Amino acid sequence: MASPPFSLTMDDSVSNTTTTATATLLTTFPPISSSPSSSANSCSPSPLPAVAFSPCAACKALRRRCGANCVLVPYFPSTEPLKFKLAHRVFGASNIAKFLQELPSNRRADAVESMVYEANARIKDPVYGCAGLIFQLQKEVSALQGELARAQANCAILQAQHANLQFALAGCMKMAGDDLQQPCLTETAAAASSGGIFSSPCSFQDGTAYCMDAGGRHGGDGWPEVPW
Repeated sequence: MASPPFSLTMDDSVSNTTTTATATLLTTFPPISSSPSSSANSCSPSPLPAVAFSPCAACKALRRRCGANCVLVPYFPSTEPLKFKLAHRVFGASNIAKFLQELPSNRRADAVESMVYEANARIKDPVYGCAGLIFQLQKEVSALQGELARAQANCAILQAQHANLQFALAGCMKMAGDDLQQPCLTETAAAASSGGIFSSPCSFQDGTAYCMDAGGRHGGDGWPEVPW
């Protein structure tokens, strides 16, 4: 009669152990859903975080809201506040924006640089501004042009002197050649006029050499006729 209670106790303990193990497995490994929609949602990428928009230096200085369609954003970044401060002090933000809107996009960057340069010049020189710089540069250009003209004139004078020197040198060389030939011609003319013999043992007449031997005889075919 004692065995039935014992078997009931064993069955209860086995049942409790199985229930505890099943609960542990379900807690550790959650059931995999076979629904395709849930798997697609789990694999979809998460949305990218919104990029923070940095206002331009103009809107930041004027403390107004800056949007992506602000015309001053590409030319006055927030990292260059002094650039906008100079232009705004002379021209004003509204005039700058209006002027840029009237220009094509490929010329706006140059226009902004020109306005900033002119504003800086007018702050340094309120009376003349850029006109004073232009006048100073024109004076420097005129002075340099005068120096260039004087250098070109000196170069022309030196070239003329060089040409004259070459001409004089050629004349001197020609006169020196004539002086070397003059003694021989003078000696030949003197000997022909006196009817005597040549003092030199050899003479040249019309490209033919006539030489006398030790006895005074002429080595040629006779005395040539002197053309004088």
